[in-house]
Amino acid sequence: MLVKKLAIFTGYRLPSRRAFCVQKFFQGIRIVSSLEIGCISACCIAAGLFMGLFLGYTLPESHLNDHSKDTIKMASGMIATLSALVLGLLVASAKNSFDTISNADTVTGANIILLDRVLSQYGAESKPARNELRKSVNDEVQSIWPKENPTTDDDPIQLEKAGDLEPVQQKLNALNPANDDQRATIQQARQLLGTLVQERWQLIEESKTEVPTALYVVLLSWLTILFMSFGLFAPRNITVLMSLILCIISFSTAIFLFDEMASPLDGMIKVSGAPMQKALDHLGQQ
Repeated sequence: MLVKKLAIFTGYRLPSRRAFCVQKFFQGIRIVSSLEIGCISACCIAAGLFMGLFLGYTLPESHLNDHSKDTIKMASGMIATLSALVLGLLVASAKNSFDTISNADTVTGANIILLDRVLSQYGAESKPARNELRKSVNDEVQSIWPKENPTTDDDPIQLEKAGDLEPVQQKLNALNPANDDQRATIQQARQLLGTLVQERWQLIEESKTEVPTALYVVLLSWLTILFMSFGLFAPRNITVLMSLILCIISFSTAIFLFDEMASPLDGMIKVSGAPMQKALDHLGQQ
């Protein structure tokens, strides 16, 4: 009751129970995996196809004459063009994001090796900082690319903790340079570490691209309507049916690829861990 009075006083409109239920419904949809989204897409589109086949049998001939065919073909052509354009742009956008994360991962690996080399020039006093750097990189590699189960989905909170560089920063702050060369070296190391921290958090933020659920719903609706129109006038034979089913599999695979590449650090399709693994192998060699 108090909340309602405050809402009236401030002019804020409380969401209705229906809107709240719809929001929870869409949030529940987005917790499924990319493979499940692909399967759901295939089922929805196939349902539209078989609905069209059923309507082709039940509708009277006056609804399926030549004029109706021309109109439906024109409408389905517009939907097909729109669906292909949107799906192509989504896949291209996801691929671009995937490549960006992959390139950033390569740059991060190179900066890690460079930071370790700079610390090695400081002297034996930098050994604790180098050990912490190796531990941080090893934890991040095991979190994103675990050898025992490469397809395990990663918890973003666990990922943020795994590659924490704050202990390295603390070890660097504990160093007391004794001459100008060490001061210059520690200054360069701090700059590299600051760059690594920025790159790491940018990598974490960009790795989770949340796609609006409404976009999936609209795209699936278009494809379902499109294949329903195909089923209306398609010949009833096994060759045509198998061709349409293969088209459904192709569309659902494209949706699966788009959703999978939208999260480059988890799922079945990940960016390569070779740059970070190579950086880990080079740490502490000198």
